[in-house]
Amino acid sequence: MKVTKEKAAENRAALVRAAGHLFRERGIDGVGVAEISKKAGLTHGALYAQFPSKEALAAEAFASALKPGFKLMTADRDGRPSPLTDFIDHYLSVEHRDNLATSCPMSASASEVGRQDKVVCERFTEGFEQLVALMERRLGASAVKADTRQRALAIMAAMIGGVAASRAVAKVDPKLSNQILRAVRQIAGEVAGEEQQVEGARRSVRTRTRARE
Repeated sequence: MKVTKEKAAENRAALVRAAGHLFRERGIDGVGVAEISKKAGLTHGALYAQFPSKEALAAEAFASALKPGFKLMTADRDGRPSPLTDFIDHYLSVEHRDNLATSCPMSASASEVGRQDKVVCERFTEGFEQLVALMERRLGASAVKADTRQRALAIMAAMIGGVAASRAVAKVDPKLSNQILRAVRQIAGEVAGEEQQVEGARRSVRTRTRARE
């Protein structure tokens, strides 16, 4: 029976969601196409009708799983861009660490992406560059002697590695796991110029208050 375009699109979306969850939970090499198909409620044939290979599916699943991070970075608050601190707080939270299946695919898969097909590496690289560019535009002044791109690169890399390290020790030493998250959060905030941004916001509020008086 011929599958309609609408049904084909639904099947593709289901496969991408299933693969994204499983890859983050168990690793790209730890999941087979049979498990992905089953979780999506489809057959092998439906999977290969949509994707020429597991690697192609992994690449699309990776790109799709990055979208919530982009959304958080570009969200508006009261008509203005949300502060960078919202993204950093979320990324280095206990909730993000403990929910692998819905977490950022970078922190879940960074250690294995370099061993994957080039197309998967390309999606990782594109996503990393996009997040760094968004972060760079949100940075405040900082005492750190580095340009904004260097700071954004360092913050993003530290957050990815920090979450990965926090997960790696969590089962054995939960206290250390939490300490890693807090330490990276502190340093990321300092490099981002968070303190200066907060003080600037306070001065702006004081100025508006005096003007109304």
